[in-house]
Amino acid sequence: MAVDAALDDDLSPAERRRRKVRDAIVEAAEAIFTEEGEAGISMRRIAERIDYSPAALYKYFDSKEALFDEIREQFFERLYRRMQAVEEMVTEGPQVNEACLRAYVETGLEQPAHYRLAFSSWFESKFDERPDSYGYAASERLERMIEKAIADGWFRQCDPVVAALSVWAGAHGLTMLAVTIPDFPGAKDKCAGLTLDDLIAFHAEATGRGLATPKLNAWLDAQK
Repeated sequence: MAVDAALDDDLSPAERRRRKVRDAIVEAAEAIFTEEGEAGISMRRIAERIDYSPAALYKYFDSKEALFDEIREQFFERLYRRMQAVEEMVTEGPQVNEACLRAYVETGLEQPAHYRLAFSSWFESKFDERPDSYGYAASERLERMIEKAIADGWFRQCDPVVAALSVWAGAHGLTMLAVTIPDFPGAKDKCAGLTLDDLIAFHAEATGRGLATPKLNAWLDAQK
């Protein structure tokens, strides 16, 4: 799915039908994944679920790997839109870090089965190999945000690509726990009363302090 893909209103009737079938295929894969795990997913099983022939399915996705790539791309599209909104709405530099983390976690929680399925297997592809993909665009946007935080004196000098990967790794881990463990993080007795919002705020501060200049540390201290 290209970043400049047409909006639904711009699609022809044939393109709308094609998108509808692709969405039905993704939904069927998610349902099977929820019921049986990744091992239960095959193009034949998905075809049976939506009453299509396996051969017809291959007109939309040429392999199981291509289907998983599409599921990941749909997640990154929603994430990209949320990151766009963060940049437009959050004007104070230090607040961007927590806002982006919340955007990532909330995007994953919107469709938990979708998120678990998207990252259950990566096969041989990489999300940033296609410059026209939302995965690439989301990665580039995060790197630009980090570059701006460095330029504005909030983050110390560092490689923005490495920093972006580190931030993503933390956000992904937190999101995967939230979509996998019921009532996370308050399910553990010693964490009773701890909300996901609390943990997101703590994690955002920990990430921020790991990249912080004295200017950002002073700002964070003043918020307490």
